[in-house]
Amino acid sequence: MGERQDGSAFYQEYEVFSKKSDKAPVQHQFSLLAPNEEIALSMAQENFMRRENVIDVWVVPRNHIRSMTSEERQQWTKRLNNKDYRTTKGYGYLKRKWREKEQDMLDEKEILSWKEVKKK
Repeated sequence: MGERQDGSAFYQEYEVFSKKSDKAPVQHQFSLLAPNEEIALSMAQENFMRRENVIDVWVVPRNHIRSMTSEERQQWTKRLNNKDYRTTKGYGYLKRKWREKEQDMLDEKEILSWKEVKKK
């Protein structure tokens, strides 16, 4: 069922995308099986456009969509995981340093030395 006599599949898988407005992004909605692009488009319009307010529907054969291979995915994730510059590690000691500086500034000897300056 679903195969031609030459062994090829009668139905092809199509991916349906839509846009709700001119400025909205294109979003994937669903997949469908159809014998050709025209029927796939009419099925997408019948099943989707009558339920949702959209301005555009795209129907693309699944075999025309390329996904990353496992090697490419590993290479990209390794590259994308190198974001140590975004973390603020190494600044945790600053709070302690500020506390030490504040305590050093207002010690008893320094406050008493201010009185002696005023007397002179």
